[in-house]
Amino acid sequence: MSSSPAAAVPVAFCPCPPLLLPEVAGRAAADTAALRAACTDAVAALVAAAPGPVVVVGPDAEGRHGPGDAGDLRGFGVDVEVPLDGEVRPGGRRLPLSLTVGAWLLRRAGHPGPRVGVGPGDLAAAVAELPGAGLLVMGDGSARRSEKAPGHLDPAAAPFDAAVAEALAAGDADALAAVDPDEGERLLAAGVPAWRAAGALLAGRDVAAELRFDDAPFGVGYLVASWTAAGTTP
Repeated sequence: MSSSPAAAVPVAFCPCPPLLLPEVAGRAAADTAALRAACTDAVAALVAAAPGPVVVVGPDAEGRHGPGDAGDLRGFGVDVEVPLDGEVRPGGRRLPLSLTVGAWLLRRAGHPGPRVGVGPGDLAAAVAELPGAGLLVMGDGSARRSEKAPGHLDPAAAPFDAAVAEALAAGDADALAAVDPDEGERLLAAGVPAWRAAGALLAGRDVAAELRFDDAPFGVGYLVASWTAAGTTP
C-alpha cells in the first residue's frame, strides 16, 4: 500500500529581534523599517499559500505551544502580550522570544488558521501531523558582525552568514541542514538549530526560493527568505 504524496510546503524565514516590533524599537523604528517590510512580505506570502495551519519553529523553543499560550515583551520595556493562537489563556505556557515575534508577525499578517509553536527537535513530527501546513522559521544570524555587536567583531561572522544567505537564496535545503552548529554557537548565530531542522525536513526537495533581506544593521545578521518546497511522490 503506497503512502500519499507529501504536499508542497511554503516557508518563511525571519529573524526574531524584539526591535522588529515598532513598540519596542521606539525612535529606532526607522532603522528596522526595511527589515520589517521584508518580514511582512515573507509572512504575507506564507499566509497566502498556507491559509490553514502554520508551524512556527524557534531555536529557543522546547516542546509544543498552542492555543492560549502567549509571550510578552515586558522585559524590553513595553507592555505587549502576544498569544500564539486565539486569545491568551490563564495558565497557558509562556512563549520564548522567537515564538512571540513569530506570533506577532502572523497576527499582523492576518493569518486565519491554527498555529503551533515548536522547538527544532519537534519540527518534523509537528509538520507530519498537520498535512498542508506552512512553516515559519525564526532565527538570527551571527551577533558578531561589528565592533558594536553584542558579541563584538569576529572576522568569521560575515562569511558564515553569507553561506547561510547563499543557501537560502538557492533554496538549498541540504546546505541549510549542514550548517555547522559548533561554529554557529561560537559566532552567536542563534538561528542555526531552527535552520538546520528546516533544512533536514525539506532535504532532497526542489525549492523555489527568494532571499528578501540580508544585512546586519545592529551588528547582528538578519536574513529573510521565502521558499516553496515542492511536494514529494510516494
